[in-house]
Amino acid sequence: MSATDAPQATAPEEERRPAPQADAASGALALSGDWTAEFGTALERAAGTLVEAARDKGATTLDLSGIGRLDTAGAVAIERARRAIAAAGAEPALRGASDRHATLLGEVSRAGLELPEHARTSPVVDFLVDVGRVMTEAGRDLVSGIVFLGEVMMALLRVAAKPWRFRGTSLVNQIDQIALRGLPIILLISFVVGAIIAQQGIFQLRQFGAATFAVDLIGILVLRELGVLLSAIMVAGRSGSAFTAEIGAMKMREEIDALRVMGLDPIEVLVVPRLLGLVIGLPLLAFCASMSAILGGGLVAWVYGDVAPDVFIARLREAIDLSTFLVGLIKAPFMAIIIGIIACIEGLAVKGSAESLGQHVTASVVKAIFMVIVLDGLFAMFFAALDF
Repeated sequence: MSATDAPQATAPEEERRPAPQADAASGALALSGDWTAEFGTALERAAGTLVEAARDKGATTLDLSGIGRLDTAGAVAIERARRAIAAAGAEPALRGASDRHATLLGEVSRAGLELPEHARTSPVVDFLVDVGRVMTEAGRDLVSGIVFLGEVMMALLRVAAKPWRFRGTSLVNQIDQIALRGLPIILLISFVVGAIIAQQGIFQLRQFGAATFAVDLIGILVLRELGVLLSAIMVAGRSGSAFTAEIGAMKMREEIDALRVMGLDPIEVLVVPRLLGLVIGLPLLAFCASMSAILGGGLVAWVYGDVAPDVFIARLREAIDLSTFLVGLIKAPFMAIIIGIIACIEGLAVKGSAESLGQHVTASVVKAIFMVIVLDGLFAMFFAALDF
């Protein structure tokens, strides 16, 4: 709350400092100066002096007519001093306050100024409470994700029943943002990761005279796991955070409410194109990432391991087959759905502050990457059980 009176710009700072003075004629304590947050340290000092003076002189009246400006900080300091004086056995009366000062002091007096006392618990109990809270929130996130997925599926059915409602331009734009604009960084990272795998594989296997088996390592690991996993993580950090920020900013500016007022479904307009863009774009990125990683591995194998390109290609053809390639691509649409659902849910959960937007963008990226890795592990166990 701002100061209740106009600032006294012409008065020197020393004269504006808050200070209590004893009035010998009336026996009251007169308060003077500006009791505002501008004089934070002086406020606390003046409040302490006020309590000591009231106890020494036995004053039971506080004269506020000399106060120039008063804000919430000053009102809190006066109220705390009044309560301290009252606790000593004398209930001080306030007089001379202007109407605005009296209103502010009345509001502060009705508010609780003391911090609530927290019950002391053991660290073990606190840990168990935190674990329970995290598990409860995880359960709620899972339920909300399933419910939101159902809403998206219903929106897709409505679009399929009335194809003219589908926004093809928005879908093309999302594919451009997700796949085409994200391709360079994914190609670069995949190339470097493939080169690192080849270098480390050759370095370790050379001790056993099996350097050429690094080609098997590169092909299987990249096509089955790393190609799609790197792509999904990069898309979660790049496109997922963008989805959350875009939808969250629209939520803050009440544009989503405006869509509902115009008779449009935000799920159809905002979520469906983004989700389909991810489902289409992520498999393409995963394929390109795998090819880039194999290229990086082949280059390092040639330069570092003396594995000629024709030998590398021949060994690679022996090590992999179509199933190796399909295992990686099958995961991509499922990872895309998880990334899109989490990003859109977090965007729609944004409140009306920049802090809330930042928190939900962070949560979107963390949750999406975590769930992508968990899903990759589940697929690994599933394919291992099928011997696929």
